[in-house]
Amino acid sequence: MEDLMGLLRLHVKRGVNLAIRDVSSSDPYAVVRMGKQKLKTRVVKKNVNPEWNEDLTLSVTDPTLPVKITVYDRDIFSADDRMGEAEFTIGTFLEAIKIRHQLGGLPEGTIIMKVQPTRENCLSEESQIVWSKGKIVQDMFLRLRHVECGEVELQLEWIDIPGSRGI
Repeated sequence: MEDLMGLLRLHVKRGVNLAIRDVSSSDPYAVVRMGKQKLKTRVVKKNVNPEWNEDLTLSVTDPTLPVKITVYDRDIFSADDRMGEAEFTIGTFLEAIKIRHQLGGLPEGTIIMKVQPTRENCLSEESQIVWSKGKIVQDMFLRLRHVECGEVELQLEWIDIPGSRGI
């Protein structure tokens, strides 16, 4: 992977108020895609507020590709039902990493950038990019589209890879 810039770790925390797709609940899991990469969380049975708390790591070669998250309801005897989708780009997150490299040492909890919700980014509230525990992280709530309700909470973290082309 000579074009590798680094790794994007997504800590998929939880789903909030997801749509009901079975009789009284759902069995949700999330699928994360970036380009040709596809990763999945585990299924949480009978829960519209699942706690996944899973780390999924994407190799970033093209920072302009969107990260797409689709939530599904696992069904045994039929095709899994879609429970909504969201997407975002990592351009602003990568800008914050460049700024961090220029600034040098930062105090714990320093806010590097704030990202406002727009129609394009699926954010349901302001998201802050912060210096935390020696790394840059971004917590975000994404509002799911094409569904009656639901959000996904996740955290982004950048991992530099020695020998990669970097940011």
